[in-house]
Amino acid sequence: MTQPPATDPRTFRDTVGAFATGVTVVTVQGADGPAGLTTNAFSSLSLDPPLILVAFDNGSRTLPVLREAGRFAVNVLRAGQEETAAVFASKRVAAEKFAAVTHTEAHGVPVLDGALAWLVCDLRELLPGGDHTIGVGEVIGLHAEPEGEPLVFWRGGYWAVSAPEA
Repeated sequence: MTQPPATDPRTFRDTVGAFATGVTVVTVQGADGPAGLTTNAFSSLSLDPPLILVAFDNGSRTLPVLREAGRFAVNVLRAGQEETAAVFASKRVAAEKFAAVTHTEAHGVPVLDGALAWLVCDLRELLPGGDHTIGVGEVIGLHAEPEGEPLVFWRGGYWAVSAPEA
């Protein structure tokens, strides 16, 4: 006999939405060009070695590109980049997403211009996680801007966080 879920998905989503998260765009260089998606399921994992984790929806078109490429970047968005987050969260094809932004290349993958920070990672492992796949990446390159505030996702909307006055 199967047990009913502890709660319905909407209640779960609303409850988890009480936890404010940063907003990132994961980018990959595939054989057919760059691909990417917006996610807030990103975290540091280890300092030694430097590891991060990112969760990918199993239905994402970017996930198979990542599997093949083996390298990706996590671009940490800054306040004011809500449109970039929306573009990469959309179902647009990859070429249309990248036509809407400017980017450069670092360590063989696209990094978004104007991002607050980016980390380029070699894919170490993909693990099952329900309706998502958890990617563990080892950081091989990174950059953080000295100024700027992060874009934050909280209770279903985008917010800016201001640094305290010195």
